[in-house]
Amino acid sequence: VCLLTLQPESSFAFVREFVLQGFTCEWKIQVLLFSLFTTTYGLTIMGNMAIIYALFCDQRLHSPMYMFLGNFSFLEIWYVSSTVPKMLVNFLSNKKTISFAGCFLQFYFFFSLGTSECFLLTVMAFDRYLAICRPLHYSNIMSGSFCSKLVIICWSCGFLWFLVPIVLISQMPFCGSNIIDHVVCDPGPLFALVCGSAPRTQLLCYTLSSLVIFGNFFFILCSYTLVLIAVLHMPSAIGRHKAFSTCGSHLAVVSLFYGSLMVMYVSPGLGHSAGMQKVATLFYAMVTPLFNPLIYSLRNKEIKAALRKVLDSI
Repeated sequence: VCLLTLQPESSFAFVREFVLQGFTCEWKIQVLLFSLFTTTYGLTIMGNMAIIYALFCDQRLHSPMYMFLGNFSFLEIWYVSSTVPKMLVNFLSNKKTISFAGCFLQFYFFFSLGTSECFLLTVMAFDRYLAICRPLHYSNIMSGSFCSKLVIICWSCGFLWFLVPIVLISQMPFCGSNIIDHVVCDPGPLFALVCGSAPRTQLLCYTLSSLVIFGNFFFILCSYTLVLIAVLHMPSAIGRHKAFSTCGSHLAVVSLFYGSLMVMYVSPGLGHSAGMQKVATLFYAMVTPLFNPLIYSLRNKEIKAALRKVLDSI
């Protein structure tokens, strides 16, 4: 059984490093978790790299939809790499420490990459809306230069969205206990270590989280509502099946990603237990990036054919 124990420092010592407590278990369980998460991490990297390579090699897949998918897979690789390697080291370490600067760098990249994912999933939904609901205008609107601009906007907005609150949190006085009861540097446990209260910064952080999650989610929901209406009015059963298969994989990824995010970052007042926070974080930080390449490759005939072609050439 995993036990959550705290070993606070002197209440007068200013914090220069943090302890990512994670799951404090027996050594055998730590090794088991290390093996499980290492396998998951390796499969995630290989799965997303395989999709990128297949899309790059197959000229037939050099279209806007697959360009966005390739960027999404590339983003997933960096997303899991922002937290998982440090998590794996901590499983086999007794100290489990992370420097003050390292903690906030992890915080910044984890949230920035996650925000970029939110925007990119929205762009992918917009692409499917244009392709199905405005097919005559699709090729004119979704030109190569426009797609590149959308991708750049997703990355730029993602890395600027949480910059101000993260800088504000890093300037707060941390003293006393330096133990973060989590697997990553997360705003909730960090706010708990601040000397005094910071309601304005907390409100800003959770407001930005709610805006990016709910705003993008509702845009995706509206896009696919219009897509569903358009698909149901298609006279051809083959056309309806193709449209559903194309959009189904994206909807599955959106459901997995946004479901766990909404539980964690849009309802800070629910008082989630530390264990639940850790499990939810592991779900959207490790599980969804693992499932995404599987979902896209199993539900998309073009990607399956491209991957089969790559495997045959090895």
